[in-house]
Amino acid sequence: MKKGIDYPGVTVVFMCHDGEGNFLLHKRSNQCRDEHGRWDAGGGGLDFGIGVVETLKKEITEEFSTDVLDHKFLGYRDVHREHEGNKTHWISLDFLVCVDRNKVVNNEPHKFDEMGWFKWGRIPRTKTFSVP
Repeated sequence: MKKGIDYPGVTVVFMCHDGEGNFLLHKRSNQCRDEHGRWDAGGGGLDFGIGVVETLKKEITEEFSTDVLDHKFLGYRDVHREHEGNKTHWISLDFLVCVDRNKVVNNEPHKFDEMGWFKWGRIPRTKTFSVP
């Protein structure tokens, strides 16, 4: 059985910011599962036995090689999409996360073609479902 296809998957999604009105996004490469070339926040699936906040911190370390300075739970979303002809259903647990922008690095260059800091009104239009 596949998470998100055969039953609802749970994902932790985070919008990282530097505390000065700048938000971190990365552009998805063709090595990602879907939404190639689109700007994305960050996130990862919740695994059995690992807590939500632990997953949040683990994913930020894996993707951006930095620590969480502060985080705020924003709420959840039911995300219904289609991928390769299959309907998908994910429960997205959304967080706003403060990080030290000087410590952020692209820790997954095979998945992220580029990264950038954007003011809220300047977020690129080609974005994924996870970016509001």
